Amino acid sequence: MTLNDLPVIMVAAMLMGAYIVPLASPARLKGAVWLALGLILACFIASLVLAWAVMSGGPIVYSLGGWAAPWGIEVGVDGPVGFMLGTVTLLSLVSLGYAYAGLQDEVGEKALRWFWTLCLLLVASMMGIVMARDLFNLFVFVEIASLAACGIVSVKGDGPALESTLRYLILSALGTGALLFGVALTYMATGHLNMVFISGAMAGALARYPGNIYAALGFITVGLGVKAALFPLHTWLPDAHSDAPTPSSALLSGLVVKVFAFAYWRVLTMAMAPALSAVPVEGFVVALGAMATVAGSVLAAVQHDIKRLLAYSTVAQVGCIFIGFGLGGQQAVTGALLHVLYHGAMKAGLFLAAGSVIVATGKRSVEDMAGLGKTLPVPMAVFLVMALSMVGIPPLAGFNSKWYMVMGALEQGQPLVAIIIVLSSALTLVYMYPVLARAYFMAGRAPALRVGWPSQVPMLVLAALVVILGFVPAGALGLAAVP
Repeated sequence: MTLNDLPVIMVAAMLMGAYIVPLASPARLKGAVWLALGLILACFIASLVLAWAVMSGGPIVYSLGGWAAPWGIEVGVDGPVGFMLGTVTLLSLVSLGYAYAGLQDEVGEKALRWFWTLCLLLVASMMGIVMARDLFNLFVFVEIASLAACGIVSVKGDGPALESTLRYLILSALGTGALLFGVALTYMATGHLNMVFISGAMAGALARYPGNIYAALGFITVGLGVKAALFPLHTWLPDAHSDAPTPSSALLSGLVVKVFAFAYWRVLTMAMAPALSAVPVEGFVVALGAMATVAGSVLAAVQHDIKRLLAYSTVAQVGCIFIGFGLGGQQAVTGALLHVLYHGAMKAGLFLAAGSVIVATGKRSVEDMAGLGKTLPVPMAVFLVMALSMVGIPPLAGFNSKWYMVMGALEQGQPLVAIIIVLSSALTLVYMYPVLARAYFMAGRAPALRVGWPSQVPMLVLAALVVILGFVPAGALGLAAVP
């Protein structure tokens, strides 16, 4: 085995784990769960090794079966992909660490087996998405991820979760159709599925079939826009993310939508770049991202349910990420990639803290948070740190990513976009303040409540990550920095 084999081995190991976990007997389920966590930990270590190899030796490309492109299937790891692999595996490991301790209280013992199976499929497919170098395999991994994501919403089994899953499934299927049309039109016009070869053939395809290329760009934007919950294609997200079990919400809001956003950026920059001079897709994406940032924040501010507030907040923050990708340029894209990791950690921590509050109190209304700063000190302290980081208070991590996006907007001559990014921080404070004010400045009647340490450790790890990355951003910045 060589270093170049690692990307394929990582995905294969996760798929093998997804096959083994459902075969475990009830008595051995705990062992199967440890196996799943061990596999994700191994993939995280492998991601660090790949990141080090990429930073020291350049990109890694692996041709499956020894068949080189355009005939064979390629996967690849460069700086941004190494960054995303580390993000996916790290945040999955921590979020599912909470699931090991606290999921049974929410979904019951019978659903555990399928939850872990779906999570392993989801992590495998997210790694496949970020490493894919051809459109068809990207599409396949996107579909595996979409179905697994729907599954981890439905695993709760109650009426609201099943209704949200059905809505998510229907809209996701529409996105699937649009994405497939986009892939087919691109292949029809260029004769290639490999993104590097598509880029090479794009100039000729634009001259011969401009309508096909324009339509392909539109279909791919709609398809991956639905998956990433880009405003106004986000309508499935608030219900799905708020009705899902807590670890599912953390994975979906912290990771899944951002992996689809990253996939969209890779398709635009690796395959479609020559067409972007003819079609103002990037400006359109920036406009949608700006609308998402404002609309998502305003909608979050009027929510009374804590998980719906966090779900609409995700719509707003995903909008910021699309702004960074749409602006282009080194600083804006670096800021967007950093925000994928930082917001992923922040939002996962917020959902784990909110989930602990709901499990401990049985209440999920913002109005019922009074005094929780004293009765549930650890979850609310984590919530406080994450909320301040989301606002962009220095030196927490959220400040760094927004700083790079603001500088990127100014670098691109877009001061209005820079103002919207700054405005997003102010709006974040508007919808987070009622929760924090009630928790810390209002007296509650509830006696001291208890959340087990196995549930508290993952959220404390995420809070520590947000603080450390704020003070020491060099490692993440080195990987996320695009040439």
